[in-house]
Amino acid sequence: MGLFRRTTQVLACTTLILLQTACNGEKIKPITPSIVPVPEALTVNNGVFSIDNSTFLSYDDEFKSVALFFKDYIESSSSIKLSDSKTEKKISFQLDTSLKNEEGYQLSITPNSILIKAKSSKGAFYGFQSLRQLLPSDFESKKYKNSFVPVQCLEISDAPQFSYRGMHLDVGRHFYSVKFIKKFIDLISQLKMNTFHWHLTEDQGWRIEIKKYPKLQEVAAYRKETLVGHYSDLPHQFDGKKYGGYYTQEQIKDIVAYAEKRHVNVIPEIEMPGHSQAAIAAYPELGCTGKQIEVATKWGIFEEVYCPKESTFQFLEDVIDEVVELFPGKYIHIGGDEAPKTRWKNCNHCQKLIKEKGLKDEHGLQSYFISRMEKYINSKGKQIIGWDEILEGGLAPNATVMSWRGINGAVEAAKEHHDVILTPTSHCYFDYYQSDNEKEPIAIGGYLPLEKVYSFNPIPKELTEGESKYVLGAQGNVWTEYITNQEKVEYMAFPRAIALSEVVWSSSKNKNYKDFIQRLEQFQKRLDALGVNYANHIYEVKGKLNNTEGGLTYELHSTSTSKSIYYSIDGSQPTLLYKQPIYVDKTMTIKAMVGDDEKRALGYEFEEQINLHKAVGKKITIDKEPHAAYNKGGKKALINGISGNNKRYGDKEWLGFWGEDITITIDLGKPTKINSISTRFHNGNGQWIYAPKEIGMELKLKGGRTHASIGRVKDRQSLISNYQKTFEDMECQFIEITIPNYGIIQKGKQGAGNKAWTFIDEIIIE
Repeated sequence: MGLFRRTTQVLACTTLILLQTACNGEKIKPITPSIVPVPEALTVNNGVFSIDNSTFLSYDDEFKSVALFFKDYIESSSSIKLSDSKTEKKISFQLDTSLKNEEGYQLSITPNSILIKAKSSKGAFYGFQSLRQLLPSDFESKKYKNSFVPVQCLEISDAPQFSYRGMHLDVGRHFYSVKFIKKFIDLISQLKMNTFHWHLTEDQGWRIEIKKYPKLQEVAAYRKETLVGHYSDLPHQFDGKKYGGYYTQEQIKDIVAYAEKRHVNVIPEIEMPGHSQAAIAAYPELGCTGKQIEVATKWGIFEEVYCPKESTFQFLEDVIDEVVELFPGKYIHIGGDEAPKTRWKNCNHCQKLIKEKGLKDEHGLQSYFISRMEKYINSKGKQIIGWDEILEGGLAPNATVMSWRGINGAVEAAKEHHDVILTPTSHCYFDYYQSDNEKEPIAIGGYLPLEKVYSFNPIPKELTEGESKYVLGAQGNVWTEYITNQEKVEYMAFPRAIALSEVVWSSSKNKNYKDFIQRLEQFQKRLDALGVNYANHIYEVKGKLNNTEGGLTYELHSTSTSKSIYYSIDGSQPTLLYKQPIYVDKTMTIKAMVGDDEKRALGYEFEEQINLHKAVGKKITIDKEPHAAYNKGGKKALINGISGNNKRYGDKEWLGFWGEDITITIDLGKPTKINSISTRFHNGNGQWIYAPKEIGMELKLKGGRTHASIGRVKDRQSLISNYQKTFEDMECQFIEITIPNYGIIQKGKQGAGNKAWTFIDEIIIE
């Protein structure tokens, strides 16, 4: 593990831990070092340093703000008041220009001193954040009662791997208070993240005060109502309640200053040319039709985009003029994503402009649009960031690309020597589900568990060593279509943001997921003290059905190995201590939980119904491979006795096929009497998923005869569509099921013109 040494190597010997005695006689043990993100090098030494009223704080002038930040943290969280007089015991913040990394630090704790050395105030601040995690979590809740606090002696040498370490928050779909924005910034700064990407404008709401254009506050900041439930739920329903808000320029200045104190750079995003329906609702002349429209009330991609007229560019330049005065950082994010070209194709002005400028098509027009705005933003001393669609039609000269549709955008831009930031949906979209438990709150879709976030490598393997230098780092995105309040923001963002912080800060040689989970368990105590509503999936039970030589068994496990698993097989309260896989010899309902010593649940209760029907464990073939993104359980998932999630299709039981007819063959191993065959299909039309209208069935009977039929799929207006075929003691060995794809999605529907998806669940043979 390189220079990093696990603290347990030293701390396992209790004789090396010095205990101190509080005034009430209680022995106080120092916190075992368990820092996230994991430092580059950490060595635990004997002894402790005691912070108390006799501790003197010293600092070089360059680090005054960080030192006073630390002083306020100690004194506002406890009765300890650091001494103004020089004493033998001191905590020092010291400038060291010999350190290579601008954000690196060294932390040295001996029985007589704590020394943080850094090249800049950023490094000093990150040194404090590591020291902070060596103090009890009661400091976070401002409830530390003792007159001193022991801190373990150690040496840390640390620096980040990437210069861009970010978290994003969409306040356009849903709006959050200034107080919460500050809390969010506080949390990411504790993780040594240095960038807050603030998504301020959307189709559903404009959230930044622009004084020259008051209708942005009066009209664009509010929508008349909001979609209820998921976009896939049809027909769409709305709450009938006006919704919105915006941040005043004074509030924005306050937030930016708050972030600067915590060494977090705030990047505003002003979307263009797409995601601009709210602005066009306020000023219809900004669109191609000039017609009055309303602020969007549901989610998705809308055809209303800025029309590239001189008056539109003047509007956007005026907006930028006010934005650059509020945000002192290097970047302005201009979006550039999901901009349909329908309006431009049917706009006389746009078509004339394409010809005048010698552009190839509407993609070239988008490139012209972005390049023109980049030039203006550059003239203001700023650089632009855009989503990877800004590559279409040619990349603006100085643009930084934020690659979200996979890594291809990053690879293409880096090979052209443009800076890139990785934020692919596969690893960085924290609006995706993080568990397949049906109790999870509604999310946009997808599936992104904690371990997958942790596994992310921001440097694409397609890049050479020289090209990889253009990778600035990575960012986690919190899109908020289905995140209506701050508690749910916290639930979706944490602990996945903690995993990402280690991705972008720590050296790959020091990363280990099991070790991370152990440190995360300790860090979650701090989140508890801070009142953070994080998702506690490390205490969630997972199950797996195994087909062994001895028969079917069901295996239980959880991410955390520090607690016990309890289970039952009859649907009752889990009380049996799990020690080995459960033998499955009948249909059963397994319930399980991770519990403490008193068998109290620490996470969600797990439940799995196993239907031991006649196809379970038998042979299955499919003439097409499921799509790689929706093939978690493989073909065996269709006959393993376990049905998929009733609400979503991203778990390991559903299989997804894109635009293909499929034929499934099941071999029961020998002639078997059957009475019914049933299955079900997902029908989430808003996600481009359509159940087939009918399916074909052919049974191979004795003597080479066949029994063929075509049956209608029922409930095709519902999210789940069902199919069942009944027989009277039909004896067969082979069953062939033909499932035709729905075809091309109709005009006016989400995904119109594209091939539909087919999602199939368990095939039950009784």
